[in-house]
Amino acid sequence: MLRVAIAGASGYTGFELLRILCAHPSVRVSLITSRQQTGQRIDDFYPALKRHCDLVFEDTDPEKLASSSDLVFTALPHQASMDIIPSLLDRGVKVVDLSADYRLTDPEVYREWYSTHSTPELLKEAVYGLPELYREKIRTARLVANPGCYPTSVILATAPLLSRGLIDAGTIIADSKSGVSGAGRGMAQGVHFCEVNEGFKAYKVGEHRHTPEIEQELGILAGRPVTINFTPHLVPMTRGILSTVYSNMKPGVEAPDVEEAFRDYYRDEPFVRLSNPDQLPVSLQVRGSNYCDIGWRVDARTRRVIVISVIDNLTRGASGQAVCNMNIMHGLPEDTGLKQAPWQP
Repeated sequence: MLRVAIAGASGYTGFELLRILCAHPSVRVSLITSRQQTGQRIDDFYPALKRHCDLVFEDTDPEKLASSSDLVFTALPHQASMDIIPSLLDRGVKVVDLSADYRLTDPEVYREWYSTHSTPELLKEAVYGLPELYREKIRTARLVANPGCYPTSVILATAPLLSRGLIDAGTIIADSKSGVSGAGRGMAQGVHFCEVNEGFKAYKVGEHRHTPEIEQELGILAGRPVTINFTPHLVPMTRGILSTVYSNMKPGVEAPDVEEAFRDYYRDEPFVRLSNPDQLPVSLQVRGSNYCDIGWRVDARTRRVIVISVIDNLTRGASGQAVCNMNIMHGLPEDTGLKQAPWQP
């Protein structure tokens, strides 16, 4: 039985990890931490977990985390994860980090978008945890950087086209809409019910921190630096992301080439579902699941391909993907604990 701990279990991603892991047949959750909720039972803090988990929050102590677990999920704020991850690795514990601290390979890019990195030597070692792109590297990794929610939706929507050279990488526009849970559980005026209900707004236009993460991975796929326009939006729903990604097709590329690229690239991927030709993905159809649903249309008039991808931001965009990475790191079938169908309605 694999022993796992969650550092920072009081947020929505921590809850989602527990929801999945409590039903995982090969895992025992050994320890959960929260600096603010230390001493409180998780099922008092999250009553939904009654009869599923009765652990008590403890303080975030790297030594205790390491001694009680084989793998630690760090669901801590950005810049807090890097404070404890080196200690965990030094003690032989594997880590799946759900923060942004190890997603970017260039410490100067991290400094520009976040702050100075205290352990830049680990940036080159960390494996970006998108299984469809890096499954083999994840298998042997001791530190996996779990991707951001927006990047997951955009990269998966674009990877088949870039890898086959079907689109002009300099023309990519990503327009993404997210449910409010993506903002976390903390109190902020912009995510109060009265501020988001019956509203729809763009935010952090041209400056969202997920931009360099998307550009890094698309650049690797394209074989050259890529700069995109990325605009996130907040929609009045609890969970889910829908991304619409636009790009110009290269001369000679036609609709059958686009379809072949998607169907070949994702033919054997357990967590990518391609829509039927007469349908487009809907965020409701992936709620609570680790699926990414993808559909597309080719606009012959403008010579552009429009790709729609949908994920649950808390599951495929965070905790479900983290569990999938854990499975791969420990030689388990990657869909273990993640086979449940999406919630409907």
